[in-house]
Amino acid sequence: MISKIESIKKEVSKVVVGQEKMIDSLLIALLCEGHILIEGVPGLAKTTTVNALSKSLGVNFKRAQFTPDLLPSDILGAEIYDPQSNSFKIKKGPIFTNLLLADEINRSPAKVQSALLEVMQERQVTIGDTTFKLDSPFFVMATQNPLEQEGVYQLPEAQLDRFMLKLVVSYNTKEEELEIARRVSSGKFEEIKSVVTHEDLEALREVVKNIHIDAEVEEYMIELVNATRNPKEYGLDEIASYIQFGASPRVSIDMFKAVKAMAFLRGKDFVTPVDVAYIAKELMRHRIVLSYEAEAEGITTDEIIQKVLQTVAIP
Repeated sequence: MISKIESIKKEVSKVVVGQEKMIDSLLIALLCEGHILIEGVPGLAKTTTVNALSKSLGVNFKRAQFTPDLLPSDILGAEIYDPQSNSFKIKKGPIFTNLLLADEINRSPAKVQSALLEVMQERQVTIGDTTFKLDSPFFVMATQNPLEQEGVYQLPEAQLDRFMLKLVVSYNTKEEELEIARRVSSGKFEEIKSVVTHEDLEALREVVKNIHIDAEVEEYMIELVNATRNPKEYGLDEIASYIQFGASPRVSIDMFKAVKAMAFLRGKDFVTPVDVAYIAKELMRHRIVLSYEAEAEGITTDEIIQKVLQTVAIP
């Protein structure tokens, strides 16, 4: 089954150079039926990568561009009055798809963000008095610009908690950027083909569910999460004042899923602490709320997580 993953990566690499961590994270979210938030400055192929992934999967794909004047009905749909039949009918929005790309999600205010809460957690949409179940697979892949850029909003904590992973994308290397410039200037991009079916995707997910995790590794993951809530119990007094709220219970659930997918991508049928460390920041960085003291001193959640990883005993 790992050959199917390699086929997906090969197709995506036709238009995306480098960014292996972003591609791996997208695949983890895909295999675990989770949602992913990708943050980075403009021009780092965030949208291109998501678009390429959808084509390689052969699933229904829709893109919603988030703007300050966007309304919840623009995403979910609305009841429309039909004068011919003298009745209301449902006009479905772009949320009715398999893969929704929420582009620049933090450019819309909280009322639009709240419209996504039900669909991301329950995978259903309520329009008027009618509730619609969404087809499987369904996952949201959102992109956002860093919060220090103009014209953006802070995402609500409840919204952030529904994203399994938050990936921070950095610049390509000089060699990769040279290759990108050459490809774009010459227009030499191959067509992306669909290489997996819906049945293949379901089979891959079943394989991932059966990846083995030792009891010691399971306890280690829970200890990592608990250390963000009760740092003093782990001798982490130096970061205790920086944490207002530790990682949520969803982190534990998502971590158990994500590390299995991480092990699978590495061609293993069991999870090691290395798999946990590789994906820990992506799982927790958006689910830890820092105190004012941390913000004043420029402390980031990544630094908090790194300190936790260094302190909690590895099995």
